[in-house]
Amino acid sequence: MKAAQILLLIFFLAACKGKPEKEVKKEEIYYTCSMDPQVKQSTPGKCPICGMALVEASKLKPNGDDEIILTEQQVLLSNISVDTIHNGMMGGQLILTATVNFDQAKISAISSRIMGRIEKLYFKNQGDFVKKGDKLYELYSEDLNNAKKEYILANEKKIALGNSVIDFDQIIRSAKNKLLLWGMTESQIQNLAVAKDAGSTTSIYSNASGYITTLNVKEGEYVMEGGMIAQLADLSTLWVEAQVYSSELSEIKKDAIAEIQIGQETFKGKIEFINSELNADSRINMIRVSIPNRSNQFKPGMPATVTIVNPKHNMLSLPIDAVLRDGKGATVWVMTAMRTFKNIMVETGMETGNQIEITSGLEDGDVVVITGAYLLNSEYIFKRGADPMEGMKM
Repeated sequence: MKAAQILLLIFFLAACKGKPEKEVKKEEIYYTCSMDPQVKQSTPGKCPICGMALVEASKLKPNGDDEIILTEQQVLLSNISVDTIHNGMMGGQLILTATVNFDQAKISAISSRIMGRIEKLYFKNQGDFVKKGDKLYELYSEDLNNAKKEYILANEKKIALGNSVIDFDQIIRSAKNKLLLWGMTESQIQNLAVAKDAGSTTSIYSNASGYITTLNVKEGEYVMEGGMIAQLADLSTLWVEAQVYSSELSEIKKDAIAEIQIGQETFKGKIEFINSELNADSRINMIRVSIPNRSNQFKPGMPATVTIVNPKHNMLSLPIDAVLRDGKGATVWVMTAMRTFKNIMVETGMETGNQIEITSGLEDGDVVVITGAYLLNSEYIFKRGADPMEGMKM
């Protein structure tokens, strides 16, 4: 006999002091067939229907519909052991696989503000770094050229006629605003007024800094108004996105510390986002940690590891195998009297190692089945014909 089973029997004997009505007497025991439960005999033997050896069963009735009573032989055969749970300190760490990605808040799109033809590209490769104010491309646009000529003409008319008859200042402001709206800079417009030459093409400058992640045009191609020219990504900060299974989400606390390892570099980061939507197919969620990348040593696509350390705190915990879980919830078996067990629904929290946190459903001092819970569940279904979780609520 195993040591755990001996201790269980000692516990049973101690629990029965002063409660003789809970002892299973010989007249309260019968023998039945696990395949043909209608067979009931007062002595051991073989099933007259299938020939299998009869097993011992108890005539005692449980106090409630969610309880089950086993014989001493069933307890031994099912390897059932129990333990009294108490509050204790529990903490741990969760190690997640992650990937370095762009910070989507630092991605800029460069779009054409007017229809035209790309005459020249100054940056032609993905990965090229573009500084704010760099010349991106030369654009030939009939509409833009006409607007430049209107601006030059308005300035010339003002010089020649002044504002005595027509308010040329208003015309100049309107023409300038159109040029600004179509992508020209203040400096370009000032030079236009001085040089008085519209030119055939217009230089378009970048209004953001970053690495080219997408380049949608080639020299000689036409672009429509609003068409994407390029996409720039600022890599000064990056996202480390880690995959989390639904069963692990409870381990991620708001005050948890995230440690990120990329290659040989290890540092701490702040969890900025936990996706509220779970992927229904993979049952995987995602958390995001923002990291600084001032010297651009990290690149999007690099593998990373995120370790979330949970501080220790006082809680009730059980071995993971003691908790039965399915799509309906989580339950445990509690011993309420000698060889009498009751199924209770619980809510679980963080998991660490072989332990799982119980956030509600149990109290300090409850005697819980640690091993043999699945066999108890099967015995209940065999005797009652229904799952103990059916109709159960927290």
